[in-house]
Amino acid sequence: MFYKFAAVLTTLLAIYIYRSGRAFFHLVLTVPNLPEGYFVGGDYRDHCVVIKDEKDGRFNHCEHMVFWDHLDEEDHITNRFVLLSCDPGRREWNTVMGPMNNPDPFGNLWIYSTETGSLSPVALANYPEGHDFHPIGVDVYPSKAGAPSNLFLINHARENSSIEQFVLDPAQPTVATHVRTLTSSYFVAPNSIALTSPASFYLTNDHLMTYRLPRPFGSILSTIETIGGPPLTWVAHVTVLPDGSIEHKFAALGIAFANGVALSGDGLHLAVASSSLAKVHFYRRDPSTNDLTLDRDVIVPFGPDNVMYDDDDTLIVAGHPHFPSFIAVVENKPGAKAPSWAVSIRPIAASEDGESEGQKFSRSKKAGYDSRAPLSASAIAPASSTDEVETIFQSDGSVYGTATTGLIDSRTGIFYLTGLYEDGVLVCYPGPRNV
Repeated sequence: MFYKFAAVLTTLLAIYIYRSGRAFFHLVLTVPNLPEGYFVGGDYRDHCVVIKDEKDGRFNHCEHMVFWDHLDEEDHITNRFVLLSCDPGRREWNTVMGPMNNPDPFGNLWIYSTETGSLSPVALANYPEGHDFHPIGVDVYPSKAGAPSNLFLINHARENSSIEQFVLDPAQPTVATHVRTLTSSYFVAPNSIALTSPASFYLTNDHLMTYRLPRPFGSILSTIETIGGPPLTWVAHVTVLPDGSIEHKFAALGIAFANGVALSGDGLHLAVASSSLAKVHFYRRDPSTNDLTLDRDVIVPFGPDNVMYDDDDTLIVAGHPHFPSFIAVVENKPGAKAPSWAVSIRPIAASEDGESEGQKFSRSKKAGYDSRAPLSASAIAPASSTDEVETIFQSDGSVYGTATTGLIDSRTGIFYLTGLYEDGVLVCYPGPRNV
């Protein structure tokens, strides 16, 4: 009997090492030798600045951000804002990583104008009295010819997690009018959202065993799922009907810690971050059915948090290179800092001389990819045969830590980065700035 048990245990351990050993070694056991700061566009001291709320100091702990585009009749961008979901009370209320001590302080939304550089809080109109507000994943549909936009966000309230629907009007961009609260038993641990229409979206659930379970099971089982990476989470597609009911459809199952999700500009590809395995899953999407088919995986040198496509359909991925350092910040230990890393992922294009993808892969693997960064991604993650990975920003946490979401405005080349436990948002410009 003992030998049978030992054989089963050995088999399970071997499977775990094969599947998760690399991620566990680099994300948990190894402290990455990251620089104080690095930006691909030049010296970070000349190119990057942290934008803060100098008035009230409430623009902090921002988890997610998206572009809110204003389009003309021909779908040309006439104005672009950055919409951010933030929660100054995150150190006391975090349903993903803990703790869950005090849900009373409200989170907030902020809007930043890429045209004027102005930063403003977003007021919540018609928001239900007594209903908590702890936003994380958010997405907003573009406004066309001055029409209002639907905004959906995930709210980690005290009793359960819900999805809040708002309307944003370009005539009053600093006011979000609440429409409804969506709840469902399917919303076990909703994390990120990617709109497929003004009233439908893909939704990730990041854990099956959550911090909401009775103590001590919540913290123990959630941590085991985070580090162990069992394939227990999923992506769903949700359609909101006119009466406020929903149609829910499982789209991708068997993901380890499904975190950020993003839809490509053409609507044909969906990217999903697997935080536990340090991978990004790329799916082919059927727009007529919203069915997903796994296309490929790309390994990144950190635990990916959120993923966002830029205007050229290059994927921007931000996340956490060292889990213990991140937990030290979550637990508010004195002097703790957690590193940040953000990369771009773009498909390898066939060269004009007819070089095959396999030839390009062999050449890039031999030379080493991501050669400009102080700590190259190639030192941690094996080269991809399908995609090119390049570091945009990295820091040991001294300049900017706990990275969650990266955005690039392809029109201007400006890079934006949020930090889950940081004050303000990092903005890096393609040219030197006098800051």
